[in-house]
Amino acid sequence: MQHLTIILIMVLSTLGPAAVIGVVGYAAVKAVARNPSASPRILLSMIVAFLFAEAIAILALLMVYTLFK
Repeated sequence: MQHLTIILIMVLSTLGPAAVIGVVGYAAVKAVARNPSASPRILLSMIVAFLFAEAIAILALLMVYTLFK
């Protein structure tokens, strides 16, 4: 039962950031298609959003690891 709990928590903790990365990537592509001259600013904000989403996923996985060690 404990293994199933760990698997469920890991799936939920990585599903959120993965969805954020997909939505941000889609929005960035649409924004560059509308205004190609603003692509450096869009790229910078997209990378920052990706970093925050990945940081959340890494922190969640580290918490799962320390809780169920």
